[in-house]
Amino acid sequence: MQAPAIQVQGLEKSYKDLNVLRGVDFEVARGSIFALLGSNGAGKTTIVRILSTLLRADAGTATVNGFDTAADAAQVRESISLTGQFAAVDEILSGRENLILVARLRRVPNPGVVADDLLERFSLTDAATRKVSTYSGGMRRRLDIAMSLIGDPPVIFLDEPTTGLDPQARIEVWQTIEQLAARGTTVLLTTQYLDEAEQLADRIAILHEGRIIVNGTLDELKQLLPPAKVEYVEKQPTLEDVFFAIVGEAKELR
Repeated sequence: MQAPAIQVQGLEKSYKDLNVLRGVDFEVARGSIFALLGSNGAGKTTIVRILSTLLRADAGTATVNGFDTAADAAQVRESISLTGQFAAVDEILSGRENLILVARLRRVPNPGVVADDLLERFSLTDAATRKVSTYSGGMRRRLDIAMSLIGDPPVIFLDEPTTGLDPQARIEVWQTIEQLAARGTTVLLTTQYLDEAEQLADRIAILHEGRIIVNGTLDELKQLLPPAKVEYVEKQPTLEDVFFAIVGEAKELR
């Protein structure tokens, strides 16, 4: 069996008196989509910043693609790409120019060929020469993700990638993420949208007040609730039902 693409054990992080992470543990299998689900302030972005070597944990260990995020930061950075909550694209340049610029900065051979391949892969060929300022929200996000894939990183972090997008743009981004995993890229996705995790993830971890309180497949999470009651129709619990039931129980146990 292959080693997990991401391994996190006992991760802790505090800011003065605020305990953001309180012993986080999880693993992400290679080529899978792992959703880290939680409300604003739950600690999702802090985990991503630690895994991408932008922040040091106070305690615990984390490895990405077999490299320790603290001891092997340079190798981790070579293995990953990070897409934040807002598209980091240059609106003055065209889509193709954005891609070529990043390819040159990363010293990738044949930047023009790489750019054209990504434009086709992300259905942006027709808009290749247009300024990014004319792109829709979904197009900008697809371009942003395309730029993050230059150099073929085996692991990509998507930190709330559909924030602020309209429903159609969200669907476009969802399709892009599914294509990434189909090609073997490991995706760690943070989101506060329950339907997004339900639609995309192979495994879902719910982060609440700095701890992972449940981790499993969608079917496994649904089994945590009582069986569906049959009246006229059978209603299976949604991920939203699971989330609020578990978070509510966690509050009662404190």
